[in-house]
Amino acid sequence: MISKFERFIAYRYLRSSKQEGFISVIAWFSLIGIALGVATLIIVMSVMNGFREELLGRIIGLNGHISVLTKGQPFTNYDQITQQVKNVEGITAVYPVIERQGMLIYRNQARGLMVRAIKPEDLVQRKMVADNIRDGSLKSFGSFEHEGEKTHWVAIGKRLADSLYLKIGDKITIVSPEGNASAFGTLPQQKSVYIGAVFEVGLNDYDKSVVFIPLEAGQSLFKLPESVSNLEVFVDKPDAVHARGLKVNATIGNDYQTFDWQNANNGLFQTVQVERNVMFIILTLLILIAAFNILSSLIMLVKDKTRDIAIMRTMGATQKNITTVFMLAGVSIGVIGTLLGLTAGLAFALNIERIREGLQKLTGTELFNAEVYFLTQLPCKIDVMEVTVTVIIALLLTFLSTLYPSWRAAKLDPVEALRQ
Repeated sequence: MISKFERFIAYRYLRSSKQEGFISVIAWFSLIGIALGVATLIIVMSVMNGFREELLGRIIGLNGHISVLTKGQPFTNYDQITQQVKNVEGITAVYPVIERQGMLIYRNQARGLMVRAIKPEDLVQRKMVADNIRDGSLKSFGSFEHEGEKTHWVAIGKRLADSLYLKIGDKITIVSPEGNASAFGTLPQQKSVYIGAVFEVGLNDYDKSVVFIPLEAGQSLFKLPESVSNLEVFVDKPDAVHARGLKVNATIGNDYQTFDWQNANNGLFQTVQVERNVMFIILTLLILIAAFNILSSLIMLVKDKTRDIAIMRTMGATQKNITTVFMLAGVSIGVIGTLLGLTAGLAFALNIERIREGLQKLTGTELFNAEVYFLTQLPCKIDVMEVTVTVIIALLLTFLSTLYPSWRAAKLDPVEALRQ
């Protein structure tokens, strides 16, 4: 237990005076350094965690966890395979789709885009899209008669709609690279459709370049009669997607191949993980630098208090008392700095999107460009384990920085000190 005497002396040494003014300044800088290091580490790691989770959730929420394709032949028996895959343990949903590159034409403007053809009832079940409709409704998604001809309602991304000034009810033309042979060469296949819904999923690449059309329209546009390009499969546990994929392969046979989200996006998520680890190491060094400041301030304090230490020893203070005094002084700086950093870091992380919006309005600049970072909002996820590790590292470095100065103070010879 720490005695009242040890607490009193340690607190007295932490207070500034004219004689120890410079030492006190170093101690304050040490406290601020630890607080900034802990806060920065919590904020950065929370943003990195949020970025990874948001990116993962949105990518696999739109593309599925597993993609089932044929090996070269047309995928005509997709209804049968869909039912077989649905019966596999751990599979939550299966959607037959067509994914092809195309071009959107509207009032002499053209945009390259990804066309995703899907059944209307399946698109309603895709919560990532259905829950993020910004204009119109998915109830109109599908086929209808217009001026005696069959046409279709489609859904497009909000950024794409904004870039072309499109609104609900506008007529657009989608051009397919699949052409029709004629006497004048190959004529591109095209289809006129109407905008029935505008979605915003928060993933920049999708909001600016994806159009959902009914499956029958996609089959006609891309010359895939009664067939699809692949099946999008969703599983109950995304992290166990490899095991689910093996079960799917065993069920449907060797005529089909599967790709899961880990294989398709491995490079992207590996890059995010490497950046996350590097940032953790770099920011931990900031805390280490602050700990060295504590070390230097305590060494200077011991040198300055040589006479006081000698007097306390001659009056009966033990080496343990002296060690505890200086360790308590250094640890107090670390604990207070860590708690301040923990509070500031959590508060900043929990309100980071509001802070970003406020800074953007204040400076008039875009601080989080969706074109660069894929997402339209700054994500943040606080990991309790990582916060705990950060606090432990800060306290441990602080404690280690007090060992040498405290040992040096305890080993001071009082007779020699008083003689000098």
